[in-house]
Amino acid sequence: MPPKKKLTRETIVNAALALVKERGADYLNARELAGRLGTSTQPIFSQFATMQELKAAVLDAAYECYLAYQKEDIEKGNYPPYKASGMSYIRFAGEEKELFKLLFMRSRRNETYSPSEADDMATMVAEMMAIPLDKARRFHLSMWIFVHGVATMLATDYITFSEETVSSLITDTFQGLKRQYDTEELT
Repeated sequence: MPPKKKLTRETIVNAALALVKERGADYLNARELAGRLGTSTQPIFSQFATMQELKAAVLDAAYECYLAYQKEDIEKGNYPPYKASGMSYIRFAGEEKELFKLLFMRSRRNETYSPSEADDMATMVAEMMAIPLDKARRFHLSMWIFVHGVATMLATDYITFSEETVSSLITDTFQGLKRQYDTEELT
């Protein structure tokens, strides 16, 4: 009898990521994953101590997928970097619905908030608009709430928009907020 092929962590995570993409995060369990891999659950648990550990690795892999979308859209240069980040978030929601739900539509109650990405965006806004960082944070929060709303509607098949429509909506929202901030007393 030939020796059994050992499954790597990467192979298991990739299969789990594919399972989530196709069926959703609710279907990520040892039995479903083992079936997809054509094995028992033993090889999975020889690489991961618990399902929680595996799910954390899948979450990291999904986030890397999202970051690849963001990097690609920024590097294309079709939009200024700030707008490109919003466009990529929405595109990711429309094209990778289940990964978007896993990353951005789950309970965060027991997670610690890491403001690094939001702070990077707020810094970009502060420099772009020449406003103080606290106002840029509030500006970015308003933009992000809008972008997340559009993305959520796409991820849940509530609506569909063309890229041109999304671009126009983001521009309109940005310009409206900018006018509001231009008329505010900058104290």
